[in-house]
Amino acid sequence: MNVSYSSAEDKAALLARLRRIEGQIRGIQRMVEQDTYCIDVLTQISAATRGLQAVAVGLLEGHLGHCVVEAAREGDPSAKIKEATEAISRLVRS
Repeated sequence: MNVSYSSAEDKAALLARLRRIEGQIRGIQRMVEQDTYCIDVLTQISAATRGLQAVAVGLLEGHLGHCVVEAAREGDPSAKIKEATEAISRLVRS
């Protein structure tokens, strides 16, 4: 399946954000290895989780703005809308 982003800049920004989150996760691993106070570790986990949620919302926004709009132009957005609804449902549960 091909994935389409609004622009190369959007894709670059998404990848940069994911790299920052990856760094956060490595930092959390180090914190655990070094027996860092658990509340501090939990704080960092919360920050990483918020970062991933922001990435998810951005991807969903791109899906709605590109894939759903394109499907509507072609006359049948129902499958793309169902996909988006299921993705939103997963995000809300998490």
